[in-house]
Amino acid sequence: MAQYTQQFLSSVLSQRGPAALPYAEDVKWLIRQHLVSLAEAYTSLQPKTATFTHNDGRTVNLLQADGTVPMLFQGVTYNIPVAIWLLESYPRHAPLVFVNPTRDMIIKRPHPFVSPNGVVSIPYIQNWVYPSSNIVELARNLCHFFGRDPPLYSQRKPSNPNPSPNYANNNLSSVNSSVGSAVARPAIPPRVYSASPTPTPPPPYGAGSSYGSGRIIEDPAEVFKKNAINKLMESLNGDIRELRKTREAELEGLFSAQAVLRKREEELGKGLKEMQDEKEGLEQQLQVVLMNSDVLEGWLRDNEEKMGNNEINSLDVDETLVPCDALSKQMLDCSASDLVVEDVIYALDKAVQEGAIPFDQYLRNVRLLSREQFFHRATASKARAVQMQAQVASMASRASPQYAF
Repeated sequence: MAQYTQQFLSSVLSQRGPAALPYAEDVKWLIRQHLVSLAEAYTSLQPKTATFTHNDGRTVNLLQADGTVPMLFQGVTYNIPVAIWLLESYPRHAPLVFVNPTRDMIIKRPHPFVSPNGVVSIPYIQNWVYPSSNIVELARNLCHFFGRDPPLYSQRKPSNPNPSPNYANNNLSSVNSSVGSAVARPAIPPRVYSASPTPTPPPPYGAGSSYGSGRIIEDPAEVFKKNAINKLMESLNGDIRELRKTREAELEGLFSAQAVLRKREEELGKGLKEMQDEKEGLEQQLQVVLMNSDVLEGWLRDNEEKMGNNEINSLDVDETLVPCDALSKQMLDCSASDLVVEDVIYALDKAVQEGAIPFDQYLRNVRLLSREQFFHRATASKARAVQMQAQVASMASRASPQYAF
């Protein structure tokens, strides 16, 4: 029986798809352990699946432990039929327990731990603490509290000299009537047959209950069929998941390639725009150069006509351009010297490549020329800065009378 219980629980808790039980995956193994331990401790309580109906009309397939719990009352053991429902939030929240009276049983009214509709509320349920609480201890507490005050009693014949049980007076006959006949370990309650009709007891899960109800025992063939379909669906879902993972990986690769291509497209577009801007700038500079060339060519033509060939041949190039001040002359001399040094270094580079001069002599000459070139450039830079300051001062002196009051 224990092996059958373990196989049954492993089967129903491993189901996937629409028929899967609505328990969290991380607690299914704990639920299985609780029910197996309960079945080992109380063989009369066996786990099964059944349909539970909530107050809002929702129906859900849940696990329950259905059977009897032993109750020791005045030295005699009796069996109380109960149903322990494991709701969706189990084991983080307490299960729902009902006493399940038969046709010949009636729930005691009032009872400190059982409502008229059969709902059990003992301190262990009210003080349920996850994960230390479990249904084995719950069953032990049910036995203890039911033994202190039995929740059910059997109906008696109307002609019975002992009328309905009176728990308030603690009468022995009423105690016997509350738990059945005095035979050792009977199934509570004993059936009482009479000629007069027996009143129908209130249902354990009435329509006005604050909890849901309902129980359907499934056919083994249907369970096997459902399990086979679930296994097939699980295998199919596994194949679909693997295929989906493969396709997702391929899509990730394609998306990565697409992102790289888009980035390259942006870079190419940016580079193309920069090239177009540079082209436009070069075309503008070309237009300026062409205009200046036309101006110079026109000037040359005009002056060549005015001057004869002899005058052109005797023209001194150094005297063609005359600086307007000392700073301009200094800048012109420094720029000319800089360009001369640049030409000499270029000639030395060619000579050392052709092997005309030794390499150490090349290095000494280049070092000396570079130092001289540095001084020429520094002098030209300082002269240019002095010229700029002079121009700014001149412009300020010309502009100040306009703004004077």
